[in-house]
Amino acid sequence: MVSAEEATINNNKITGATSSSSGGSNMNPANKNPALAQYGADARLVSEFEQSVGSGKSFNYTTLLTHAPKPVVEQEMAAYLSKIQRGGLVQPFGCMIAVEEPTFRIISFSENCFSMLGLNHPDDLMNTLIGIDARTLFTSSSRASLERALGSREITLLNPIWVHSKTTRKLFYAILHRIDVGVVIDLEPANSSDPTLLLSGAVQSQKLVVRAISRLQSLPSGDIGAMCDTIVEEVQKLTGYDRVMVYRFHDDDHGEVVSEIRRSDLEPYLGLHYPATDIPQAARFLFKQNRVRIIVNCHAKSVPVIQSEDLKQPLCLVNSTLRAPYGCHAVYMANMNSIASLVMAILINNNESTKLWGLVACHHTTPHHIPFPLRYACEFLMQSMGLQLYMELKLAEQKAEKKILRMQTTLCDMLLRDDPFRIITQSPSIMDLVKCDGAALYYDEKVWLLGVTPNESQVKDLVKWLCDEHKDSAGFSTESLLNSGYPDAVLLGDAVCGMAAARITSKDFLFWFRSHTEKEIKWAGCKNHPEDEEDDEKMHPRSSFKAFCEVVKSRSLPWEVSELNVIHSLQLIMGTSVQHGQHSESDGQRVDETSSVAFEMLTGVKASEAMGKSLIDVFVHETSRGVVEDLIYKALQGEEKKNIELKLQKVGTHQQNKALIYIIANTCTSRDYMNNVVGVCFVGQDVTNEKVIMGKFSRMEGDYNAIIQMLNPLIPPLFASNETACCSEWNAAMEKLTGYTRHEVLGKVLPGEVFGGLCKLKGEDTMTKFMILLYRAINGHDSADVPFEFFGKDGNLVEVYLTTNKRVAENGDVVGCFCFLRTSVQMYLGDGKYDQEFVLKRNDLGYIKQEIKNPLNGLRFTHKLLEGSAISDDQKQYLETSGACERQIASIIEIMDVKSIEEGNVELNVDQFVMENLLDAIVSQVMIVLKEKDIPLVHEIPNHVKMLDLVGDQIKLQIILSDFLISIVNHAPSPDGWVEIKVSPGLRMIQNGQEFIHLQFRMTHPGPGLPADIIRDMYEERKQWGTEEGLALNLSRKLLRIMKGHVHYVRDDDKCCFIIDIELKTRK
Repeated sequence: MVSAEEATINNNKITGATSSSSGGSNMNPANKNPALAQYGADARLVSEFEQSVGSGKSFNYTTLLTHAPKPVVEQEMAAYLSKIQRGGLVQPFGCMIAVEEPTFRIISFSENCFSMLGLNHPDDLMNTLIGIDARTLFTSSSRASLERALGSREITLLNPIWVHSKTTRKLFYAILHRIDVGVVIDLEPANSSDPTLLLSGAVQSQKLVVRAISRLQSLPSGDIGAMCDTIVEEVQKLTGYDRVMVYRFHDDDHGEVVSEIRRSDLEPYLGLHYPATDIPQAARFLFKQNRVRIIVNCHAKSVPVIQSEDLKQPLCLVNSTLRAPYGCHAVYMANMNSIASLVMAILINNNESTKLWGLVACHHTTPHHIPFPLRYACEFLMQSMGLQLYMELKLAEQKAEKKILRMQTTLCDMLLRDDPFRIITQSPSIMDLVKCDGAALYYDEKVWLLGVTPNESQVKDLVKWLCDEHKDSAGFSTESLLNSGYPDAVLLGDAVCGMAAARITSKDFLFWFRSHTEKEIKWAGCKNHPEDEEDDEKMHPRSSFKAFCEVVKSRSLPWEVSELNVIHSLQLIMGTSVQHGQHSESDGQRVDETSSVAFEMLTGVKASEAMGKSLIDVFVHETSRGVVEDLIYKALQGEEKKNIELKLQKVGTHQQNKALIYIIANTCTSRDYMNNVVGVCFVGQDVTNEKVIMGKFSRMEGDYNAIIQMLNPLIPPLFASNETACCSEWNAAMEKLTGYTRHEVLGKVLPGEVFGGLCKLKGEDTMTKFMILLYRAINGHDSADVPFEFFGKDGNLVEVYLTTNKRVAENGDVVGCFCFLRTSVQMYLGDGKYDQEFVLKRNDLGYIKQEIKNPLNGLRFTHKLLEGSAISDDQKQYLETSGACERQIASIIEIMDVKSIEEGNVELNVDQFVMENLLDAIVSQVMIVLKEKDIPLVHEIPNHVKMLDLVGDQIKLQIILSDFLISIVNHAPSPDGWVEIKVSPGLRMIQNGQEFIHLQFRMTHPGPGLPADIIRDMYEERKQWGTEEGLALNLSRKLLRIMKGHVHYVRDDDKCCFIIDIELKTRK
């Protein structure tokens, strides 16, 4: 049961549980690929559904789920896959156009293009849009946007593009992606009232997603359930769906609803299990390609796609946001009263491939649409969840391995110091080693039973069956004894379904048993309904669950590879123990007991020959002899040690060239009945291969470090990420640029812990963009020269250009990425088109020319006021303002070296001043322009703000604020415009005994705002500005950064403003 893409009816019975027997020492199950077989079953079920629709014959959903369909022929398989990927239908909430590159010639379109774009509907569709230039359907600005998009290598990074229909001026989101024959352009209508169309709305969406990501990252580790609960809550907040669920795919590919948030009157699905085939392989493939899938209304009639006769096959719609749902999926949605859905893939990097771990599925009982920008934000949230989930799964795996290792050590100690049969008769027992319901030991024709097991005679019968049918195998595992061919499986009932067996001698075995899966399954929705029989006849969650329970009645949970490896390890040790039995006491210096197979493989000496020889002198390498002596001494005192690296040596080889064997060993003490230590047991793991590889890597790493870690101006700042986004490299240039040393950042997560934690980012959207670039690089997509800003350890803003390149292993797999930073100077050196000194001199003059106008205007204004006024307190204030403007001129002359501002080498003065004096000085510089333009200045600033006593560089702050204010005034509309100044005090903070206050200056005017080239010049790192005003704003922005402040220019609705934030010390 799932409201995912075409992920419903394709359910076939799991015809047999997997079983495997292993020869030699291999306990791992055979390598099978059931996914390939499932494609055929899916195709046949779809075929039967379509036949029932066409003929009106009964279509019993539950019966089809629990009975294997007939084999499918190749033509049917091809038709099935073609219908899913190239169905020729789109949803009617948008329209689609496909074009050739680079001509924009239309090769395909959906029939509703005419109504959506306001075109005349012709009688002959083929002779209308096919072949024309798609750009002619849109306004001139929209054409330019589409042309830029098609010229981009990574076209999807620019989505969505806002375009307007030429005929109706209607606004659309254009979502582009490339296919084999051109570019598909999905057009989704954009509501003019949609807040995501505005900058503030888009930023708010990003903030909500970043907040959700922050909440995920703040969760305590080790609780995947809490992570899933959090994600459904956050997704519902973002999207507003009636029900949001997390589906998890288990190792055998069956699914389970592990988390859910829903409207109170809806039926619960939490705990629902469904067969592996309920979500077909074709649908899973699609989710890896198109990670977010929306269906707005399953009842809406799909729109046909018209295409050029020149195309050899139907258009590929795999990545189209408008692709229509498959027929059976729409029926399934309607049956469960889910009219609209949104499904998002949870993908994790599973070593060599990307694994579909699960889905986040959203259901709504009425038609429901969310705009593309919000869906894109949700996709980013899923990427963040996938990254965190991968780390959680690795952590859980490590914890499980440590637990198993501890248990193995305990069991080995029991085997080697006492009666080996205690591992089944006392606690801990072999049932603690792997998850099971019961265990048994068959040895010397005797049977020991523990937990839920067959009886003694049935165990003996199992031994006989294994010796007859699997006589060459060292082990055997199955999820279903019934399906594996055991003739008396029915007699065992549901209590014993799965079994793992390990041969410890030719006729003796260890057994683990599991009961059927159904007993562990609980679902709140699994209860008797009056319509249950009716549900069997249709596709519904209850019929999926019923079929799943039918299928798993004779099956247990699958045996995982890690569990079989543990069983095999115990098998080797147990085999040795039962052969040798109990042995004499040890003096701590000689070999008395060994695991024969492993010891012979490591040292080249048979166990029988090793007995009685000196452990230290014969088998331990001279560099580890002191360590072993110390371990034995401490063990005899009762102190056991773990995870000690030791070197052994091959015996029998030439003395000068004895091969080294590296092991990681634990020591266990053997005790007598009085609890006295009488011997020492070493339990170790061979890590020789890993050690050799690490040695080679260390040599290569030394060469690498000699180059990368050299502080050379030709080597740029660079850092590297592994596949989990953790920092794996941080060179000397990065240390110098950021102030953080290599050991401070290595191993930390780059997005969040390094950038965002240590290196604060300038804005929340910077984190979003950085994470997208980083994850795309880890997934194999490079990017170049993307602006990136962060604060170094010293608090100064670092503005650079970021380039990411994937890191590829020898086998071609992407294992992370390299990130290179280039400063503005390095960018200039790379271009080499201009003489740097000439440009800087030109900037010096331009800067002075622009800056000197403002204070002179202030002097002129105050002088006029003085001419017409008597000596008074006001006149004193005017004189103060005049003096401040004069000091501003002097300061400009002092810091007229642009290079010093560029490099942040400007000395700040410490003055005491009152906020009112500062405001009077900057306002005076724009009064003449305001009078000439006949527009008012609004500055209702409370007295307690005006009277703030502050400490800092008043004149440089005056330069900064006057620059931004004069730009606001110059570009305010006249005569109907206005200019507003607001000063908002924020938090007061105590640092090192000093009080600081956060101040925000907001300068606003109506209208379209400053020209784009001035804003670009203000923000970009360039050595040749296009405007003198842009130069002034750029340098004032950098001067503000030196004062640890920052500025934003915001366009919102019908007004624009500069927002300047700074912290200043207050005067006590």
